[in-house]
Amino acid sequence: MAMDYPPLRSVPGFSWLGINLGLKDQTLDFGVIASECKCTAAGVFTRNNFPGAPVTVGRENIQNGQLQAIVVNSKIANVATGQTGIEDARKMCRWTGEALGIDAELVLPSSTGVIGRRLPVKIIHEGCKIIPENLGSSPEYIDNFARAIMTTDTHPKWCSASIENSTLLGVAKGAGMIEPNMATMLSFFVTDAKLSSDQLQTILRSVVNQSFNRISIDSDTSTSDTVIILANGLAGPVDAEKFEKTLRNSSIQLAKEIARDGEGSTKLIELTVSGAESQQMALQIGKSIINSPLVKTAIHGADPNWGRFVMAVGKVFEYPVMLDDLLIHFGRGSQRLSVNVESLDAGRVNLDAISKLLQNQEVFLEVVVGNGKFSETVWGCDLTKDYIEENAFYTT
Repeated sequence: MAMDYPPLRSVPGFSWLGINLGLKDQTLDFGVIASECKCTAAGVFTRNNFPGAPVTVGRENIQNGQLQAIVVNSKIANVATGQTGIEDARKMCRWTGEALGIDAELVLPSSTGVIGRRLPVKIIHEGCKIIPENLGSSPEYIDNFARAIMTTDTHPKWCSASIENSTLLGVAKGAGMIEPNMATMLSFFVTDAKLSSDQLQTILRSVVNQSFNRISIDSDTSTSDTVIILANGLAGPVDAEKFEKTLRNSSIQLAKEIARDGEGSTKLIELTVSGAESQQMALQIGKSIINSPLVKTAIHGADPNWGRFVMAVGKVFEYPVMLDDLLIHFGRGSQRLSVNVESLDAGRVNLDAISKLLQNQEVFLEVVVGNGKFSETVWGCDLTKDYIEENAFYTT
């Protein structure tokens, strides 16, 4: 279900690499983003109580709002590895810094993969030594980086856009262990726009909350979730509002692509909850629906079981909804079909037509919960037998 991407645009001053170090197999597993100068930087990380060692070190290194490089490995997450794992993450920063001629504190580490295993530091050390000779700025290098950070993803995920004279480029990975409470798996943005770290942090938090915080694949919040943005300023200042709008659109695009590529998924779900009395009410009900295994499996099978939506709304105890106020729309525009108690009593519910809408690769839903003015949109995917098969034997 991969979407068609517009052409990749490189960002002046940034170089990339994606190579194989043999951490698990022969696929790309080691990536670096490097800037020719110091960047202002901002980051948002997982709220999981057991963050990965790279998250701990990343939080330390980004505290002063400056970074110049990002080093990432896939296949092994470096999570639940104690103080030794933290030292391994710091070594990745030190070795990358030595290769690039910059301070270790200007490097942010990131890892993704199996939890509870130590990194093969000798292999990574050797990989860091060859960083300079493998860096490049052309689209093929960016694509290699995007592939090097993948785990169960079926394809690389990236997007690029222009803001005035500057360019924004984002790369992301994620296909499982996703119901973010801050961000999602791994997502890295770079730009040649000039913005302060305080500006970037404010913008990034707002954008993450409206994009990566609005997706669900399996209702699990990862231990490694990280979203980072680097701005080297080479293009000069830009309008902050225009930049935020572009970053938001890019983040939503990547977030939707992550949901679309959920492990074993066949459908992207876009759900809007409207008529709520508050933003929090709309969001909690939205997440209750999009996280529900029963809703996800019904959509996978194109089963017009609208009672599962009733259940998912009703289990949000903090925000009770009157059954007479509940209205469920399947599809959108001229294709939209609706269900509520009144239409059921009148015999106007066409379950076969709803089932046909649910067979589409993109499923659009709106759940009206009252007459309030607040709404929220979230994205997710269906739940399939392939998800179970992939995760039942993940480490073998």
